[in-house]
Amino acid sequence: MAAEVQQGFGRAASVLAVIGASTTGPMRASDIARATGLGPSTVARLLATLDELGYVAKVGEMPGYTIGATVLRLASEGLNQNPVHRESRAIAQELATRTGFSANVAVRDGDRLIYLCHFEGHHAPKSHTMVGMSQPLHASALGKCLLLGTDESERRELLGDLPVYTANTIAAHADLTREIEQVKRAGSAVEDQELALGRLGTAAPIRDSSGGVVAAISLSGRLTLMREHGIGQLTEDVVEAADRISVGLGLITAVAPHR
Repeated sequence: MAAEVQQGFGRAASVLAVIGASTTGPMRASDIARATGLGPSTVARLLATLDELGYVAKVGEMPGYTIGATVLRLASEGLNQNPVHRESRAIAQELATRTGFSANVAVRDGDRLIYLCHFEGHHAPKSHTMVGMSQPLHASALGKCLLLGTDESERRELLGDLPVYTANTIAAHADLTREIEQVKRAGSAVEDQELALGRLGTAAPIRDSSGGVVAAISLSGRLTLMREHGIGQLTEDVVEAADRISVGLGLITAVAPHR
């Protein structure tokens, strides 16, 4: 019985995952069946139950399903219960408003990072939110900060082969180790067109009361605009914001830079 329940949860989760990942709007049951590999009758039963519980929904007269209000409510409740989100939200929002760039807060989730906060300044408008989305650790300023505290052997096991996204992406673990050491010394990280061409970012680690890195905050935007505004000043702004959030999380003593 327990195995059947576990299987049912797994199938429901796979249905929600493919609906949530859709970039073309509501998904038809037939498309969900193909994407999950489940039978049409199984998908139909799951959708009926998920619809009844509010986990999926139909939008007006459009065919297909989208993520429902129950999932949105749970996601909001989860964010509000997260101490990093609570302490960083207002600070990140102010940072985006003051600088005009995109301010993001992320935590590590296995071999990826997950965005907890995302605010847009007037230089970095987006048609979608980054909250809940994931990015690779080795190719972003946020990720480099989140890898502080790991050694090369741990990173090799965690990340495996490093995917290449642009000519600037760090592709070898030895190079990533040198980069992490630089982040330790500087107390901040830079992402220079490593995940996407034309994008520049700067990030700083967020620490809890023990001094351990629990999150990171960044500013990012178009390469030319970030350079025009001065990456050095923007980095100082990010470091200051990270320090304020860390104090809110209970950090009361300075963390010495790595030598």
